[in-house]
Amino acid sequence: MSVLICDADGELWYTRAEQLGLYSIAMPYSYGGEVYYYDLGKNTDFDKFFRAVRSGEVPKTMALNPDEYVKILEPYFQNGDDVLYVSFSHAMSGTFDHLDVALQELYKKYPERKCTVFDTKSICLGAGIQMEYAAELKNAGASDEEIIEKLTAFRDRVAIYFVVDDLMHLKRGGRLSGIAAFAGTLLNLKPMLTIDEHGSLKVFEKITGKRKALHRLADHVIEELTGTEFSVYVVDADCPEEGEALAKMITDARPDAKIVRQRVGPVIGSHCGPGTIGVIFVADKRPIPLAPDHTCGG
Repeated sequence: MSVLICDADGELWYTRAEQLGLYSIAMPYSYGGEVYYYDLGKNTDFDKFFRAVRSGEVPKTMALNPDEYVKILEPYFQNGDDVLYVSFSHAMSGTFDHLDVALQELYKKYPERKCTVFDTKSICLGAGIQMEYAAELKNAGASDEEIIEKLTAFRDRVAIYFVVDDLMHLKRGGRLSGIAAFAGTLLNLKPMLTIDEHGSLKVFEKITGKRKALHRLADHVIEELTGTEFSVYVVDADCPEEGEALAKMITDARPDAKIVRQRVGPVIGSHCGPGTIGVIFVADKRPIPLAPDHTCGG
């Protein structure tokens, strides 16, 4: 028997995770001298977080240490359960090196147990929509092998596009050079970002102005949405009016789209900053970013 778990960097809202019976690993972030753990919004003070960031606070994210992973996973092993962990992109964090250390320790104590980790090669609800699909398959009776097979094909159909409002947040996170961030700010550039097939953050398109960027986000959903049985997630980092406007653009043109509106959490918000807005949906294929010389790191 196995249990299915995910992590909070997939941003699947806590009520949906609870409905699916899906356990999520809380992921740490800090600001104002305190460390918090994101719990998919259940006890998260979004307003306090974004108010602090808008006031100049620089939040940070961090990896879980091996001991924390041991505490999370050992109860399952003790209970005689294997684990299937559907995770956010391994290319975006060193936390998975710590997970490997923890698993090597656990395997010495529980040699008959195993933890299979599936890399969604995405983040935010690009990972969350895959976690949701995995839980639906699990609840329908699929085996771990069947889930991984279906997820492997599904992963390459998940489209994620988002636009940041302030390039300096990407610069602080090491995703954009200081020169590029400064120049982009002067030119009012709003680069549309995506996640490539390796799970790294990349530039998809360079756009001037937020209004045009919102229309381009809508265009991608309108033109590319094929998986209408899945939700279309429209997410915003403390800019709900823009999120609602974007959702309306999509539903006006694609009434078959099942829109779910959601706020970006503090872990993702620490990197992208307030004013970020994005869409996540199921298409025929994953977006192809610009050539490597236009990447934002990763």
